[in-house]
Amino acid sequence: MAGSVSAMPDIVVRLGIFIVVVLLLYLLTWSGRVFVEKRRKLALTAAPMDTGADFNSGTGDGMEGTGASPSRVRILAFGSDDCRQCHTLQAPALKRLLDARGDEVAVVDVDAPNAPELTQRYQVLTVPTTVVLDAAGQARAVNYGFASTQRLLEQVDAILVQQVVTIPQKKPRNWE
Repeated sequence: MAGSVSAMPDIVVRLGIFIVVVLLLYLLTWSGRVFVEKRRKLALTAAPMDTGADFNSGTGDGMEGTGASPSRVRILAFGSDDCRQCHTLQAPALKRLLDARGDEVAVVDVDAPNAPELTQRYQVLTVPTTVVLDAAGQARAVNYGFASTQRLLEQVDAILVQQVVTIPQKKPRNWE
């Protein structure tokens, strides 16, 4: 009986340590999410890019475009040469997106280490990162880490739906 009484405080101490560790992990996770969301908001409020001048291939600024045709949505795909996830996951997802949406979307590969101005502008925290821009060059979505084809399709479609111009119908004339 005496042994069980001395074991009780040991269990309480272990439970207290466990609770403190869980709370610290929760606070660390929460603060990380707050940090990422603040960065995402800064990226979404960045000044629009000049989609005509900024998206030319071979500009020497770490950017390579998929073509000079005007697209309604542009995706900046931040990566690096040594990023395995960029090449094995993100690149195929972007190819499937291009296959699905054709001329509506253009992907611009950005070598993050060689484009510090863009990585700072869009608050790139990691590679891969994708930034979805509308036709005016305004950032509409930022994906830190791998973004699936489905997620990118949803983001692109949301932009395309908002860009559809509706033509108001004329009211019939009353000839009376």
